[in-house]
Parts: sequence; structure tokens; C-alpha cells
Amino acid sequence: MKLSTTLRSALPAAILGFVTLGLASAPVFATTTTTTNTFSVTATVQTACTVTGSTLAFGTYTGAAVQASSTLTVTCTSASTPYNIGLNQGATPGALVTTRQMLNGAVALNYTLTSGSYAGTNWGNSSPTWVGGTSSATAMTTTSQTVYGTIPANQLVAPGSYGDTITASITY
Repeated sequence: MKLSTTLRSALPAAILGFVTLGLASAPVFATTTTTTNTFSVTATVQTACTVTGSTLAFGTYTGAAVQASSTLTVTCTSASTPYNIGLNQGATPGALVTTRQMLNGAVALNYTLTSGSYAGTNWGNSSPTWVGGTSSATAMTTTSQTVYGTIPANQLVAPGSYGDTITASITY
């Protein structure tokens, strides 16, 4: 079979086009290289402790002594951290850590806060009246301290609701 003259002259141009466009060449695969390295990640956790308390609710006072308790919960970021907890005199002006007072208007109802038992040591806000302890052997696990409260008998006060606010401080 004979190729026509037009086809013969067009054939080299077509071959040149294939080569120029890369259509006749072998496929080219891109190669990638992966390199790895490491880096350090660090943090320092400082020892920190918090103390929270539950409400100490005496209930109804009838003139007889009333006792109630509350729990202080301590949480520390480090295991086995020694701490001291102090309780202030409360929010009533003139109250002392040895004789705290709840108010109903201007009328005061005296009460005490102790550690160990209802007849225990007065719980104050400085040494030796604060309460010491050690946080749990596992970090971020709570430990607790019981606060014992007593309203002494025979106080002549007006009927009504009495209240006070105690601030607990933790030193570690």
C-alpha cells in the first residue's frame, strides 16, 4: 500500500507533535521523600490545693444546745501534700474565732466551730488553732476534714433566721 504524498508529509509533523507533547514518552511518576524528626513536649504542674465547704445547718434553736457538722473537701494537684486549713471569725462585726456570731438583723446568736469532735479544739485561722492534714496519696483525689459546730444553750434571742459566712483558707 502506498501512502499518499499529503499523508507522507504530514506524518513527520504528527510524530513530532507526539514527541513534543510527551504523548509518546514513557509515563513519569513523581517521587516523594518523607523525613521524620522528634520534638519534646513538657509541662510543669505546680502544687495547688483548693478547699470547699458544705453548709453547716444547725436547724431550729429552742434554747437548748444544738450541734451540727459540715465537711471541708481538700483537693491538691500533687499527692501527699501537707496543708493547714484556717477558719476566720465570720462576717459578723465584732465576732471572734472563739465566739462566732450569726445575725438576724442586729441580733446575734453565738456559736463555736471545733475540730476533732463537738468538744474538740476551737478551729481558728492561725497556728495552733488551724487544722493540718495531708492530701491523698493520689493527686487530684479529695480528702476531707469535719467541722463541728455548737450553738451554746440558754441564749435569749429573737425568733427568726440567723446566718453567717465563714471563710476557709488553705496553706500548703
